[in-house]
Amino acid sequence: MDQIIEFIEKVSMIDIIDVLIALAIMIFFRVFSSAFSYVIIRIFKFKAKSSREIKEGAFYKPLKVFFTILGFYLGILFLKKPLNINDEVMQVVTKIFEIIVTLAFAKGLAASFRLDSTFVKRLRKKLDSKLDDTMFEFVLKIIRCLIYIIAVFIIIALLGINLSALVAGLGIGGVIVTLAAQDTAKNLFGGMVIFIDKPFNVGDWVQIEKFEGAVEDITFRSTRIRTSDNSVVNIPNSIVSEASVINWSKLEKRRYTTNLCIELETPLEKVEKFKIELEKMFKSRENIIDDSIVVKFNAINQNEIVIYVSVYTSIVDYAQYLDEKETINYEIMKILRQQGIRLANETRNIHIVS
Repeated sequence: MDQIIEFIEKVSMIDIIDVLIALAIMIFFRVFSSAFSYVIIRIFKFKAKSSREIKEGAFYKPLKVFFTILGFYLGILFLKKPLNINDEVMQVVTKIFEIIVTLAFAKGLAASFRLDSTFVKRLRKKLDSKLDDTMFEFVLKIIRCLIYIIAVFIIIALLGINLSALVAGLGIGGVIVTLAAQDTAKNLFGGMVIFIDKPFNVGDWVQIEKFEGAVEDITFRSTRIRTSDNSVVNIPNSIVSEASVINWSKLEKRRYTTNLCIELETPLEKVEKFKIELEKMFKSRENIIDDSIVVKFNAINQNEIVIYVSVYTSIVDYAQYLDEKETINYEIMKILRQQGIRLANETRNIHIVS
């Protein structure tokens, strides 16, 4: 208790006022960080039509962080003399301030290189770029990665670390990291191959080896696919670039085919009439490509006549194709019943020798 009383006696009214002023500086910058950020962005982004557009900009949140940290830094600088803070502590505080500012600026700059950012939209419009969104997004990811790498180098320099000595000091550890990074390099080059060959884009329905689903994203390392059961599969780009990829979204038409096996005793006149009715039915359907219709007496088996049917439909969406296929099957069954034709059952003749 005596020590507390002694400390209070040593603290002068001037020191208390200085602390209150420092707190006021910190609170002032914290409270008005949004306003400062808004004004600065408005100055450089005078074409912005609404405050929402400004607040959704890439640099709005990083600037808020900057002004908040700036307030704390100025408050500590103000307290340096009253609290007798030594130079070593102030150096540490300054380094922390510089590192946070570097990270905030890097985050804002990286956020401006996104497909939905105003800067990128205007850039694509000016360049009249023919790159699709998937390829452009990959390029933007590389730019963002480079921005953060440069930021890390700047932070290392701010900390006073010699990069040459750091690289030389890695020694065996560097070799291990290099070997471990081989798979990463393979996946990176695999991603580049994907974007150059363009076997698929984000949103396409693809089949890669045993996996099938919609492509959600293509990153440096892997391709993310959401399967039909709503699970997510990440396939390394090195595997994707070497695998056989079926892109169902690239279909221009889908094929319907079946073998109709009717009873061997069916009169030939009925067989011919049945074929004609099938052709009429297919030609009457607007989604069937007329010159693709094939209805042929294909084979004679032991107990059946085989009518081969093959047509192409312009419907490429799989769900809609299944609906079309179901309707065609119903129509075929109707024609069979109208013509009094029965499908053959699989039977076997058993000869008993007495």
